[in-house]
Amino acid sequence: MTEQIIPSEFPVFDAHQHFWDPQENYHPWLSDEPMIPFRYGDYGPIRRRFLPPDYLAAAHPIRVVGSVYVETEWNPADPIGETRYIHQIAARHGFPNAVVAQAWLNHPEAASLIAQQAAFPLVRSVRHKPAAAPSLAEARRGRTGGMDDPRWRDGFAQLHRHGLMFDLQAPWWELDAAADLAADFPATTIVLNHAGLPADRSPEGLEGWRRHMARLARHPNVAVKISGIGLPGRPWLLADNGPVIRDAIAIFGWQRCMFASNFPVDSLVGSFATIFNGFYAATQGLPDAARLALFHDNAVGIYRPLPQDADEKSEMGGAIR
Repeated sequence: MTEQIIPSEFPVFDAHQHFWDPQENYHPWLSDEPMIPFRYGDYGPIRRRFLPPDYLAAAHPIRVVGSVYVETEWNPADPIGETRYIHQIAARHGFPNAVVAQAWLNHPEAASLIAQQAAFPLVRSVRHKPAAAPSLAEARRGRTGGMDDPRWRDGFAQLHRHGLMFDLQAPWWELDAAADLAADFPATTIVLNHAGLPADRSPEGLEGWRRHMARLARHPNVAVKISGIGLPGRPWLLADNGPVIRDAIAIFGWQRCMFASNFPVDSLVGSFATIFNGFYAATQGLPDAARLALFHDNAVGIYRPLPQDADEKSEMGGAIR
């Protein structure tokens, strides 16, 4: 490949990845038939066990020093089971080092569930994908289960009481609602997943994405993970994704952006090394401190991970609290 290669000594803290074992645990989308419609198309290749040894093998030779596990749409009847399971994985393997847990904010027992999730030592945030329109043409405010829904917002209000953040996954045409949410709850950090899903790379699509991202970026309690930006039916290419990476950084500033693998999902579009080398090449010209922040420091500062060992604790320094 022609992209600049990330140095072997460069530390990466992966801000968004998943582990799962569909043979042992129930994930409807990984277990049920028929498969659901998916933004990358056929996801059959990832409907298999993916645990820390698999992840570290996929990451080689990138120097991953820690990671954030994000909920995997585990059986929604048992969200605490997922959190208990991933803590067992962390105790056994040293990965992950922080957790984004599942909590459906409009559930009748949302307050109790959030309190239970917050009691686990690795949990820093929760994710519940709010109801969203499948296209810009169908977008409308005020839908049940969306970010305007009073019941959903009642659940969201519980997060700050427990010191939790919110990981938001929503397409860019829903980010006007996210901006209002950020304004109404300024004490709660919102981390936008997958850069707002800029799948439409037409000039009109990218302009709409940039406009909505800019509105959301006005709120200082919002950060963004640049991940999950592959295109269906195409390998991950710097030519396709470099402009999106640079635009996201220009809109939010490097101080509020994090790079992440979204593995194993993004293995459908590229290898771990291809994606991280692409991130590194896209940031050519940024100061070394900015690059280190994008790949490591920002994720550590936001997710406050537990260290793997004494050496890692020393490397992360004061960011752990």
